[in-house]
Amino acid sequence: FPEDTGGCHITAKSGLGGRCDVVIVLGGDGTFLSVARKLAPHGTPVIGVNQGHLGFLTQVSRENMVEELSKMLAGDYLADDCILLETTVQRGGEAIYHGVALNDVVLSRGGEAIYHGIALNDVVISRGGAGQIIEFEVFINNQFVCTQRSDGLIVSTPTGSTAYSLAAGGPILQTAIRALTLVPICPQSMTNRPIVIGDANEIRILITKAGDARVHYDGQSFVDIQNMDEIIIHRYHNELRVLHPSSYQYYKTLRQKLHWGEQLI
Repeated sequence: FPEDTGGCHITAKSGLGGRCDVVIVLGGDGTFLSVARKLAPHGTPVIGVNQGHLGFLTQVSRENMVEELSKMLAGDYLADDCILLETTVQRGGEAIYHGVALNDVVLSRGGEAIYHGIALNDVVISRGGAGQIIEFEVFINNQFVCTQRSDGLIVSTPTGSTAYSLAAGGPILQTAIRALTLVPICPQSMTNRPIVIGDANEIRILITKAGDARVHYDGQSFVDIQNMDEIIIHRYHNELRVLHPSSYQYYKTLRQKLHWGEQLI
């Protein structure tokens, strides 16, 4: 990077959180997500200016950017504290899982962590280019939940509930709700349905048939997984503070972005 000039200080994206009091992101939701993951360890607030299409996360309009940002930087704003997901993919441990009474299962693998990441929207297990179905077992707090054969599974935060999770039939959650959703993607059994759990729970997913499956983080990074890999998901220890204009209304945003109430034909 070139040297700092004048009052401007140039830094890598990864260094923003340690140098800034607040970060303003100009772009679409994808740009916002990529910056949010870098800021999460520092707790730095973030403001999104919509330069993209949908703009669920970037609530400041480009047309009113100067006026809105002036008010917000003067302290006139609303804040959302958004939870994130922390995920570890483990490989190489011996699987030990025994069913006992009431479907309670003790799961212990102790494998090597091959990948670690965080996500603001969702962690998605999905089939790869070969299109093979995935088989896996889901545990919540070491209790067996279900075995699933499907195209994958979406584990979503409330922030991500209006993204891929919604398209796959998951519920919409207010960001203030401390919960996570598990939404199957095209399950083979129609009895596999989305479920909502508290955000203090730990989710473990044991892959029994991977094919060429992957784990995706906010749709922007991924890691390939193999048979008997274990994916461990829980709430990240920090939250991301997202600042909105004082005129922000959650349900108004849903109506505008999802076109609720509009004539369909």
